Amino acid sequence: MSAPGTMLIVGAGQAGAWAARTLRESGHAGRIVLCGAERHAPYERPPLSKGLITGVSSVADSEVLGLAEMEDRAIEFLPSLEAVKIDPASRAVLFGDGQKISYEKLLLATGGSPCRPRLPGLDSPRVHTLRTLDDALALRRAFAQAPRTVIIGGGWIGLETAATACSLGCSVSVIEASPRLCGRSLMSPVSEWLLERHEAAGVRVRLGHGVTALNDDADGIRVRLDDGSVIVADLVLVGVGMQPNDALAREAGLDCGQGVRVDAACRTSDPHIYAAGDVAVLAHPRAPQGLRLESWQNAQDQGVAAARAMLGQTVAYMPVPLLWSEQYEHMIQIAGFPNLAQHTLWRATPGGGRLYLGVDTSGVTVAAVGIDAGRDFRAARKSVEQNAQAPLAGYQSCDASAPAGSSANSELTA
Repeated sequence: MSAPGTMLIVGAGQAGAWAARTLRESGHAGRIVLCGAERHAPYERPPLSKGLITGVSSVADSEVLGLAEMEDRAIEFLPSLEAVKIDPASRAVLFGDGQKISYEKLLLATGGSPCRPRLPGLDSPRVHTLRTLDDALALRRAFAQAPRTVIIGGGWIGLETAATACSLGCSVSVIEASPRLCGRSLMSPVSEWLLERHEAAGVRVRLGHGVTALNDDADGIRVRLDDGSVIVADLVLVGVGMQPNDALAREAGLDCGQGVRVDAACRTSDPHIYAAGDVAVLAHPRAPQGLRLESWQNAQDQGVAAARAMLGQTVAYMPVPLLWSEQYEHMIQIAGFPNLAQHTLWRATPGGGRLYLGVDTSGVTVAAVGIDAGRDFRAARKSVEQNAQAPLAGYQSCDASAPAGSSANSELTA
């Protein structure tokens, strides 16, 4: 039997925390239960690859919803508690400690887990992943020794951690199997700029190569590449993507496909169950297979949207993707759908920044990328949101001229 008024949230990350807060702020007077598999209160993930490793940020700085606030808002927080089964018929969730919690509405905000490739030697104690607060604290301790570092994966986590490791005096190599960095989330000219920036910082980047084995020996851990070459390291970080934690939903019979499928009101195929954050796959007109966003902004915004929908409010969550990354002294901001871009335009911005526009075959701006672009990026983001025609005045085509990253070295030495 369901519990009238009980809002149960499984997953105590950014999305779950914002949903809990929004439920109470929006007037829900009933029970709110927030369950998390980790021992920590909800925290933000962006500092994990940066300030928490360097020590510039503390654990307290990264909190989204602290214990005091949860107590003040009468939000029941149950840490270190793993959900093992959903019973949609009785509207209840069974947890690993044996307790069962009934709900009126359930929100799945279970996030994701690092992909772990089938690779000999992956179980070595010298191999790390970065997804949780404890992962970041372990890397902070390891990087204190300035280890020789190999990062497998040239995506956002890998590159942010590479920049952080460089700042701590580590020798860093990045191995990326695809032909360019962040290939799934950037236009090619921006990938070229990133490559030049990391190489200028001393990072050795190997593109188009995979890792075939990891072998421990007295000198460290030997990273063997598919061309037979070997890099000897003290630490390996595996950052080859994230897989959504949707097993709980699949076993409950919910519609899933590389995540939990939801509509614009964040509802799953069960009208009493919602999903938000990294685990949710949103039906979206620009993404025929569904849109799953792994970003701080989406986790917050979709968590808020789901909470309002759970309360019966009219919700139409249809975001333009937005994410950002800090690497070295640069702020990189991305809006839209770079994978839809057929052409790339770029121009310099005041203060030494750069602005890139991704344009489709009809001339519509489908993506914007700003590097230290500030106000200019915000204007370009609006163009993406409005499906506006790309401006031509003041822009150069990356397709018709030298790659936009080709002038990066002169900017770095200015």
